[in-house]
Amino acid sequence: MILEAGRHAGGLLAVSAALKRDMAALGLPEDRIAVHYTGVDLSRFQPIERPAARAALGLPEGPLLVSVGALVPLKGHALTIDALARLPGVTLAIAGDGPERATLQALAARLGVADRVRLLGHVAHADIPKLLAAGDAMVLASEREGLANAWVEALACGTPIVVTDVGGAREVVDRPAAGRVLATRTPDAIADAARALLAAPPPRAQTALAAQRFTWARNSAALAAHLARVAGL
Repeated sequence: MILEAGRHAGGLLAVSAALKRDMAALGLPEDRIAVHYTGVDLSRFQPIERPAARAALGLPEGPLLVSVGALVPLKGHALTIDALARLPGVTLAIAGDGPERATLQALAARLGVADRVRLLGHVAHADIPKLLAAGDAMVLASEREGLANAWVEALACGTPIVVTDVGGAREVVDRPAAGRVLATRTPDAIADAARALLAAPPPRAQTALAAQRFTWARNSAALAAHLARVAGL
């Protein structure tokens, strides 16, 4: 039914070029699919001093990885906690809640990193920019994504990202300062990528530049142009 509706639609949207290719492979009309990137509010998500951001959220000094996403297997938090065991002295703070919370707590205890894993639960949206700006890197080992808002929001805060090679990851991580796309979705690969960024952090201003393509102004203009084409205006 979805394919049939798509084939008859005047226009379709994909949040990344990778998703557009997937949609076309399913049999949807490629010439009617427009890539429509997410937008980020650059007035809210922007680099701020890490010590101030950490102090505001009660996070420790020292190397810090952050993550944003529901505590469900899809987001791969267990892999990131496993990777933390290979990164002595590094703290991981995860914003989000969900059914995997107890499992993740047990895993952290079993790996001996419970004192370095902060499961923050629900974090108010107003505090997410501070959390992302507080991290030395944002890690999200998702099994699948289209183009995650958290990727772009972290970059806008000047925080490089470590992400799995899913969806539009390579479209977002388009330069070294943006972070690393994992070759494999494994704890070792996550640890290696995080270790590299911690050892040689890119200039925050260069990282933030990687988010400049994802503004709400560009998002709304592209959507208006797409709808005008569909309407024949």
